[in-house]
Amino acid sequence: MSPDSRKIRLVMKMRSAGVSDTRVLAVVERIPRDLFTPPAFQDKAYEDTALPISYHQTMSAPVVVALMTQALEVGDRQKVLEVGTGSGYQAAILSRLCRRVYTIERYRDLLNDAEERFKELGITNITSRVGDGTFGWPEQAPFERIIVTAAATDIPPLLGKQLADGGIMVLPIDDGAGGQSLIRVRRHGSEFDTEDIGEARFVPLVPGNEPRD
Repeated sequence: MSPDSRKIRLVMKMRSAGVSDTRVLAVVERIPRDLFTPPAFQDKAYEDTALPISYHQTMSAPVVVALMTQALEVGDRQKVLEVGTGSGYQAAILSRLCRRVYTIERYRDLLNDAEERFKELGITNITSRVGDGTFGWPEQAPFERIIVTAAATDIPPLLGKQLADGGIMVLPIDDGAGGQSLIRVRRHGSEFDTEDIGEARFVPLVPGNEPRD
């Protein structure tokens, strides 16, 4: 099966999973997921499966990426904060839907690789840095949208403070009993309304910078 045929099959699977936002589906078709996929897993680049990358991190399954992106309700004039750059695939998707993406990654090597991929695709509206994502990016706050691609035990308080009034945050929350849920958070003044939008399986959100040898 050709890459184009695999993309079409993947988009059809996204539609059946509840992804109806045509902007999101169009971007998924345009962004080459194989560019972000480790060489050992190139044959699975357009399968709906999470894939391992370096430092025991994972590249989320494409349907999960699309559902999280849709849940963010991203507008083309908005500023988005991503916690957990990973391979860079999610940031690349978001970059085609918003004004600017600010993305934070704990591991420098992962971020370097992601930045090379952004450069190869000619993406110029992503700003990235190495750091502890639980602190957010206070110099650029507030953000209309925040996405967290690792499982927290609760809404990280500093990220909540950096979410704009009326903004949306999407993140996986660990229930403490072995399960995770994707949660959509809407801020209304000092109040945060939460909505469970489905099951999830992410690596844990670990505070702190990249560990030193």
